[in-house]
Amino acid sequence: MATQTDGIQLAGREAATRLYSYRIASVTALSGLLFGFDTAIINGAIVFLRRHFRWSEIETEVAAGSLLAGCALGAGVAGTLSDRFGRKVVLLLAALIFALSSVATALPNGLAQFVAARVVAGIAIGIASMLAPLYIAEVSPAAIRGRLVSMNQLAIVLGILVSYLVGWALAGLGDESWRWMFAVAALPSLLFFAALFFVPESPRWLVKEGRHDEAARVLARLGEPPARLGEIERAIAEESGSLRQLLEKGLRRPLAIGVTLAVLQQVTGINTVLYYGSIIFTEQAGAASTSAALLANVLIGAMNLVLTVVALFTIDRLGRRTLLITAAAGMGAALTALGFVFAAGSVTPTPVLTLILCYVAFFSFGMGPGVWVVISELFPTRIRGRAMSLATVALWLACLLITLTFLSLVKAFTAAGAFWIYAFLCAATVWFVWKYTPETKGKNLEEIEQQWKS
Repeated sequence: MATQTDGIQLAGREAATRLYSYRIASVTALSGLLFGFDTAIINGAIVFLRRHFRWSEIETEVAAGSLLAGCALGAGVAGTLSDRFGRKVVLLLAALIFALSSVATALPNGLAQFVAARVVAGIAIGIASMLAPLYIAEVSPAAIRGRLVSMNQLAIVLGILVSYLVGWALAGLGDESWRWMFAVAALPSLLFFAALFFVPESPRWLVKEGRHDEAARVLARLGEPPARLGEIERAIAEESGSLRQLLEKGLRRPLAIGVTLAVLQQVTGINTVLYYGSIIFTEQAGAASTSAALLANVLIGAMNLVLTVVALFTIDRLGRRTLLITAAAGMGAALTALGFVFAAGSVTPTPVLTLILCYVAFFSFGMGPGVWVVISELFPTRIRGRAMSLATVALWLACLLITLTFLSLVKAFTAAGAFWIYAFLCAATVWFVWKYTPETKGKNLEEIEQQWKS
């Protein structure tokens, strides 16, 4: 018969294993912080870069989009590298690239040098964007996996907010302030590198490599029952591990869902705000000064952070589908209203900022964390790295498309027309999630895999 002491000891063990899971997720999520900072710091720097180098609209789009080309490249190689060398080793590589590229981006004297440095920085972001949610999903208990994977998205939006604060704080240094905006990321990059030595390798990758004893120790530390090791072994034994497997009958559907969700997360327009916010406010919404535009960015970053925290504590209760549908519908409504504000003429910053805050709030509540959670859960263990690479490459290519076309789209169709296009794509997202995306809440990764097979 169980005693009160036994119950207290059991509760203590459960608390310890959850704390260990949170520690791993927190360390890994530092890559998300760097991801968010490096992608969004362009928003504060772009006004100064454009003024310093006298870039045209096309040159500005190339400068902003160059990072994303590197992101697609990094995401493309991350899966193969992580399946070959392990999740932890490749994250260590990403940390080093983050540090070196932060310094390199602060030194250029022209567009070509700037683009080269940003492509290298993008490689680190691409690796982190694919690998961090994958790794966290593989070391998380099913009951809190959504919350832990969402911690990576929380770190991303925290990094975005920090970048806006840095941009606003350093704006007073003049036209050369953009150099310091990029350089400061070297410090957290080195912290991330050091912290990775205190987390384990993924137990599912260890099993794939035949290191069963190490995997068993990690699973025990994570509070998983002994039977979980056998489930992972059986799941991996049934997989061929080739990319061709993704086109087999049982896996074509999750591949299509993962890639489509990744693309929809971007083509609904979020990075027009995150990358070009300062230009929207100074050139379209009549902001009084560059400093006022950068302060508006800080408010947007704060909203992004607050609603991501809300999602962190609701995604495992409400489920993935509910969050995605609610978010896409809310984003579409806000973008439609924003289009009418621009179409009416005599635009002032207050209504534009209000509607952008609403749009960002819905994205942060659902589309931001929800898409990363779903695509980290859809694929079998042996192929998960390469499958997530495909989805993440699609995401970054979609982001690149939006970044390279936004200013030109505004010039061709006006700001109202551009935002209405993104609103239509939000409606398409609602339909796709409702019709095709399964609910994965509360299921372990092996159960999800069996669902596709059946």
